[in-house]
Amino acid sequence: MLFVRPGRLSDLDALLHMAHAARPVLHSLPHDRHELEARVALSEDSFRADVDFPGEEFYLFVLEDGATGKLLGTASIVAAAGYAEPFYVFRNDALIHASRELHVNRKIHALTMSHELTGKSRLAGFYIDRSATGAGDAAAHLLSRARMMYVAANRRRFTPEVFSLLLGVTDDAGTSPFWEAVGRRFFGRDFAQIEIASGGRSRTFIAEVMPTYPLYVPLLPEQAQRVVGEPNAKALLSYDIHLEEGFEPDRFVDIFDAGPVLTAQIDRSACVTSSETRMVREAGGKHVERSRAYLVSSHREGDFRCVLADLPDARSPDASLTGPVRAALDVVHGDTVRCVPLHRAAGDAEPADADAYLGSLATDPSKLTGDRR
Repeated sequence: MLFVRPGRLSDLDALLHMAHAARPVLHSLPHDRHELEARVALSEDSFRADVDFPGEEFYLFVLEDGATGKLLGTASIVAAAGYAEPFYVFRNDALIHASRELHVNRKIHALTMSHELTGKSRLAGFYIDRSATGAGDAAAHLLSRARMMYVAANRRRFTPEVFSLLLGVTDDAGTSPFWEAVGRRFFGRDFAQIEIASGGRSRTFIAEVMPTYPLYVPLLPEQAQRVVGEPNAKALLSYDIHLEEGFEPDRFVDIFDAGPVLTAQIDRSACVTSSETRMVREAGGKHVERSRAYLVSSHREGDFRCVLADLPDARSPDASLTGPVRAALDVVHGDTVRCVPLHRAAGDAEPADADAYLGSLATDPSKLTGDRR
């Protein structure tokens, strides 16, 4: 049974392994052991803290295999992006150039450096171990969306709008056409070097070096123009998961590789609009003909847990959970859990239950990546 829980200092060795294995680099997982330990300690403090409004809190989650205790992935939430320094992106603008004399009125696509996302809550640091081939796409859904289950249950800790920055297009060698056309012109360095130094897009040198004036897209090489706002092939699964939750492409793109920025109003997210509170019951031997895959989360004594489980495909006051599911959630008969259908529409083409869903997905390790840094 796979489940998501907060990361702990006891997970440090596994997290350090994932930090070195992740490509591209995850800023939420520093390569230095002491820095990573401080990061995990901050997360533990954030989960324990009594928070009335978002600040410098950082929440680190891990995906654990309950049968083996092995950690298969990690993801995080930044309560307020750019809390210490502005968070930089490019804003998609349409600039009008007109002349009455020449009878010209042209709308020109331009990119302008912006820090409008500063202070907003952000999903970040998504990574699943590529060697965990048995996890499949279902694990990616669980790990990514468990964060929104936590957000929905802890509204005061986060801003009303949440955003996520996805990987932009790169070639097999990791070269970004947009970076080669823009970033390299100003920094004179490789994409990977600045990616590490940028610290999650909140560094003063970005404003010092990158152009503050509008960057006219038609003046860029055609290859760079094509990738503006396009997700990396490795992030397509994550893109779909975000759409399932209710995220939408916004008017911003990443300042380095022009990857898409997706935003969602928490009040309109699936984990809020489709949420049900149910009471835990021990699952009996009775077969339920009509069931669906649900995200099920608990928040017992401050210890958040989230799993993917089958529940009756109808609103019910009860959640009949098997022993392994109850153990993973750390709940007992009579506790309450939050339940959200994995898919919004009953008429979707997905399999009817979680077991069928898990069994039907072909694992493609190249897709097990998502929101970045």
